[in-house]
Amino acid sequence: MTTTATRTPSGSAGPASEAPARPAPTAAAARTRAALSHTAVNAALVLVAAYTLLPLAWLVLAATKNRRDLFATAPYSPGDFRLFDNLAELFTYGDGIFGRWLGNSLLYTVVGSTASALISVACGYAFHAYEFRHKEALFGVVLAGVLVPATVLQLPLYLMASAASAVNTYAAYLVPSLVSPFGVYLARVFAEGYVPDEVLAAARVDGAGELRVFTHVSFPMLWPGFVTIFLFTFTGIWNNFYGALTMLSDERLYPVSLGLFMWNRSVYQQPELYPLVITGSLVSVVPLVLAFLGLQRFWRSGLTAGAVK
Repeated sequence: MTTTATRTPSGSAGPASEAPARPAPTAAAARTRAALSHTAVNAALVLVAAYTLLPLAWLVLAATKNRRDLFATAPYSPGDFRLFDNLAELFTYGDGIFGRWLGNSLLYTVVGSTASALISVACGYAFHAYEFRHKEALFGVVLAGVLVPATVLQLPLYLMASAASAVNTYAAYLVPSLVSPFGVYLARVFAEGYVPDEVLAAARVDGAGELRVFTHVSFPMLWPGFVTIFLFTFTGIWNNFYGALTMLSDERLYPVSLGLFMWNRSVYQQPELYPLVITGSLVSVVPLVLAFLGLQRFWRSGLTAGAVK
């Protein structure tokens, strides 16, 4: 058997199947690819930001218009600036019922979120710090609760509240929000990432009781987790429209979301409510924005719990 050889430019013989070597990519080509990649990522982020912010921008502009300009001008065109007049009318309409709705929402969310976050952190810490029979099976039940949609639970909750004669009370809306399976799951993740077993053992050796270990040793470490769960629960309770619709019929007990919904149902009979609904929607966003801006440093640090454990 013979092999075919080719003559290279230098005169040496080599195998016919040998392919020429590809040139290594230059630094300019690498920079070009990196720039294109960054451009694509930035373009995607701009689209997502626009998708998120454009409705809010429309809401801000619409809240500055009167009822005539709402329909006579383009959606993103300014009209006569009447934001302060709209705010004054919003808080004086119906003997100031909107202010009561806003206060109810703050009561429901602040009290409910604080209590729910405390319960969740305590339960998650217990799953981490203690060994007891059927612990993982019980935690599996908690995870199963995460999979159940909240709307599915509203009818059983209403029947339970009706049996306890608690329908149309503050407790009917507030008590169900205290239980958060997702909060318990998240709290266990935080506890495993932030509370070392060695610290718990050292505190017990020093003579600290279990309650003192939790409140003075573990809870300060779990503070980012508490704030994160608080924010998630705060948002959930503030936006819990269906729960309020099921449990409450007295408008003096409405949260702001249900109150604005009732106004919006009446705009065809009372067109003067259009600017109030829009301005009230803008005002109802402000507490959520303030909560996230005020607590974002704890929230961002808490989201990385256990990431490098």
